[in-house]
Amino acid sequence: MDWLLISLIALAVILTGISKGGFSGAFGILAVPLISLKTSPMHAAAIMLPVLCLMDLFTVQKFWQKWDAAQLKTCIPPAIIGVIIGGLTASWFSEDWLKILVGVIAIGFSINSWPTEKRKQTLQPLSALASKSWCTLGGFTSFIAHAGGAPMSVHLLRAKLGKTHYVATAAVIFAAINYAKLIPYSLLGEFDSRTILLSLCFTPLAYLGVQLGAWLHYRLSSDTFFKCIFTFLFLTGLKLSYDGIMAII
Repeated sequence: MDWLLISLIALAVILTGISKGGFSGAFGILAVPLISLKTSPMHAAAIMLPVLCLMDLFTVQKFWQKWDAAQLKTCIPPAIIGVIIGGLTASWFSEDWLKILVGVIAIGFSINSWPTEKRKQTLQPLSALASKSWCTLGGFTSFIAHAGGAPMSVHLLRAKLGKTHYVATAAVIFAAINYAKLIPYSLLGEFDSRTILLSLCFTPLAYLGVQLGAWLHYRLSSDTFFKCIFTFLFLTGLKLSYDGIMAII
């Protein structure tokens, strides 16, 4: 038993659960890098995916029927198309350059759209084509680089949802994305029974994390919540850009 690996997975699971349950997965990007301190990034992603699927169920149940149905219809179909494109073209793209691209997008968007009072009044929803494009990119980058949150946030943060509607809607969208990813991950040979069993051992921590995240969610004001989301988006962009640049150099 590798207790360092177990400890890293436990920390990743609890942080991701809090993130999903309270902040729409805003700092879930930390999970794979944490586990990668002891194993390969692809193995880390394979370990996390089954428990992410369980977290999605816990989060959807916690925010049951509080999602925005119109946003689900807008986001899920193109996101699934993005996952399919990612599965078919995974070997064509450099994960490192893609991380840099998504990181720059996240940094630029979070700075440009920081929720000041003036921007709250002037920030408009994206066009239908732009929304579908960002959602497709979200599904694609979720499969290739496990970084779907940043592109998806570009659309969702402009949709002017309340904080609870935002988290509930994001939970359903990423549940659809993560469950869709199970098929190509299996076909690519990323899962075996040992990996799946290891992941499922952390189910209690996943549930606890989601409950803690939801508890925090209901105790933050809407203004504080969205400032947290933009801050986490900015930090995610920095993390992705740093990882991509360091891998290249």
